[in-house]
Amino acid sequence: MEIKELIFKEIENVPEPYLIEILDFIRFLETKAVERKMELAIASESSLKKDWLKSEEDEAWKDL
Repeated sequence: MEIKELIFKEIENVPEPYLIEILDFIRFLETKAVERKMELAIASESSLKKDWLKSEEDEAWKDL
């Protein structure tokens, strides 16, 4: 059985108050994933910034 099927099967028997907590947890995980992506983008930007500021980069991108 796939993970989603197992979760759906289990969730059928979960009381309503727990469903609210489960939904909150799912949304927390989604938010956490977005934050990680943003942190990675920011880290990449700071590490690549020194290269972006080179005159060679300006020359390479001037026609765009």
